[in-house]
Amino acid sequence: MKKNWFKRKRTYFMGVPSLLFLSGSIFVNSSSEFGSTPNTMDKKKYEASANFNNGKFQNILPTNMSMSARDMATTLYDFVAGGDDLSPKGKIPVLHPDSALITSPPQAARMVWFGHSAFLLQLDGKNILIDPMFGAVPAPHPWLGRARFTDGLPIEIAALPQIDAILLSHDHYDHLDYGSIKALNAKTKEFYVPLGVGSHLRSWGIEESRIHELDWWNEIDHDGIRFALAPARHFSGRGLTNRFSTLWGAWVIHGKQDRIFFSGDSGYGPHFAAIGAKYGPFDFAMIECGQYNEKWADIHMMPEQSAQAAVDVGAKVMMPIHWGSFVLAMHSWTDPVVRVTKRAEELGMPIITPRIGEMIRLDALDQLQNAWWSKL
Repeated sequence: MKKNWFKRKRTYFMGVPSLLFLSGSIFVNSSSEFGSTPNTMDKKKYEASANFNNGKFQNILPTNMSMSARDMATTLYDFVAGGDDLSPKGKIPVLHPDSALITSPPQAARMVWFGHSAFLLQLDGKNILIDPMFGAVPAPHPWLGRARFTDGLPIEIAALPQIDAILLSHDHYDHLDYGSIKALNAKTKEFYVPLGVGSHLRSWGIEESRIHELDWWNEIDHDGIRFALAPARHFSGRGLTNRFSTLWGAWVIHGKQDRIFFSGDSGYGPHFAAIGAKYGPFDFAMIECGQYNEKWADIHMMPEQSAQAAVDVGAKVMMPIHWGSFVLAMHSWTDPVVRVTKRAEELGMPIITPRIGEMIRLDALDQLQNAWWSKL
């Protein structure tokens, strides 16, 4: 009797991991959220890229992507246990720009920050969305992430004007959101993405003719606005087995008068100086600053490095991004902006810290230097 009891228990405990693995596999293979991996024909094309080797994309510098079992265990525990001030005590209030104003893009450049790394850029009469992650949770399922800090968005998707172009930096969930792309599809003309990211968009019903895939240092003209994909030090992947299957990058945007830089996600490295030498100086630079940890310092900059990166690219004014919306690391939610502001001042780098939803006019950047987070 006792022997049979142990046998049943052993079968049960051996079966639970198998059941979890099977359930996870079914979810990954059946959910559209995960997108699609580049096929064999796609990979053949990517072999011409200097950044593609042995079937995977790679960084310019050796980049540590591994954590010890101990680090993984402590990180998982930290996320489950939580920490002090990881998120605001209440929802962050957002500003709501006048919809009539938004529907009429001016010739003078202006932007609206949606929090994290999402922007509406109105440049030379065009509407451009950058990394439009408008979902509530940066994960393939609401149970797998923590909700956005804000209650709603500055502009709901239905209220957005027709979009001339969407720029995507890479395929992680906090930058490429399935629900947002599906909702934006009908009102968007063109999509500009790093190599491989088009496979996700095609699987979500976007026509090949509207997708433009670029390698690092590739340039493309969009009705007089020049887009260039620049290097970043990061990685990609939306599923369990497709890490490095698509490329990641930063965006250079040259309008008729304005030069803008968007860093995407990146660890610090010499690529920032190379971008500045080739495309700078920039009137305005949006620089990643948030979701960092010493355990993954190669792929996400520390705030002090973010300020230095702005100097390296030749920015006249910088704005810290990749903060203010989600818990993706164990630092307090205000740590990025406090630290980067301090270092920027030490470096003599002008910095702006607008509220979520505040209108950012590139000809009046000196008016956006309030410490709004300290009042919450």
